[in-house]
Amino acid sequence: MFEEAQYFAPVAANEDGSVTVELAKSHPGFADPVYRARRNAIAGLAVGYTRGEPIPHAEYSDEEHEVWSLVTRELAAKHRKYAISEFLDAAEALGLPKDRIPQLEEVSELLKPLTGFRYIPAAGLVPLREFYSVLADSFFHSTQYIRHHSVPFYTPEPDVIHEVIGHGNTLASERFAALYRLAGQAARRVETAEALEFVSKVFWFTLEFGVMREGRELKAYGAGILSSYGEIEEFRGMDIRPLDVTAMGTTVYDITKYQDVLFEAASFDHLEDVVGQFWASCDDEMIAKLRTTA
Repeated sequence: MFEEAQYFAPVAANEDGSVTVELAKSHPGFADPVYRARRNAIAGLAVGYTRGEPIPHAEYSDEEHEVWSLVTRELAAKHRKYAISEFLDAAEALGLPKDRIPQLEEVSELLKPLTGFRYIPAAGLVPLREFYSVLADSFFHSTQYIRHHSVPFYTPEPDVIHEVIGHGNTLASERFAALYRLAGQAARRVETAEALEFVSKVFWFTLEFGVMREGRELKAYGAGILSSYGEIEEFRGMDIRPLDVTAMGTTVYDITKYQDVLFEAASFDHLEDVVGQFWASCDDEMIAKLRTTA
C-alpha cells in the first residue's frame, strides 16, 4: 500500500557519498540522462539534513521553472472552479511564486507567520511513522524535484508541485494545519502497525483526496486532487460516499489510477467534528474495535 511518504523511486547511497535515484523503466525520465542526473543531485541535498538547519538550495533549470509556471497557471484556473474557499483563501495568503519553483526554505518562511508549518527535505523513502508523527510538530516532509518536462501534467510520484501547490497551500490555512497536527499526534499515540495504517488511510481519504459540499456544489480540498491536472476534472464523477471514519480507515485503494471512491464532508465543521475528533482521541483499542465493525 502506498502512503504519502513511500516514494516509487528508492534512493541508494553510493560509497563516494553520492546518491542514485532508482527510476523504474516506465518512469517518464528513465531514458533521459540529464533528468536522472538532476534527480540524483536534488536527492543528495536532503541526505544528512538535520531538522532546524536551513534547507539546502536546489538550483533549478529554466526548463524546470517552465514546468512549474505552466502547471501553476493551469491549476489556478481549475482551483477557482473546483477548490473549496478555505483553500483559495489560504493560497492567496501564502502567495506562492507563479513563474518559478520556490525553494522549500522560502515556502517555510511564508508559512511560518500563517500557521507555523515548515518543510523537511526528503531524498526518498521516509518511514511511515516518522512522516506522520512530525506533523504534530508542524513539520512536513517534501521532495524537491519536479516532474519530467515531457509530461508536465503527470507524475508517477509526489514531486514539489504536489508537495507545495497541494499541501503547501493547504498548510497555509490554520484550520487545515490544525488537522495535520492532530493526524501527527494520532500517529505518535498509536503503537501497532495496523492502527498506524488506519490513521494514514483516514489521512489519505481526507487531506489527500477529500471532497466537501459548499452550498449545492461538491468541491475538493484534498492535496492529491488539487495538485492533479486530470483528477481535479474527474472527482465529481466518482463513487462519492458519506464521511465515515471506519469506512475510510478500512477501504483499499489503488494509487496507480484516479481514486474512484471518495468521502464527502458536509462542511468544514463536519470534517473537524468527525475526522478531527477521531485523530484527537483515537488509540489502538479504539481502532481495533472500529476495524472489527467494518
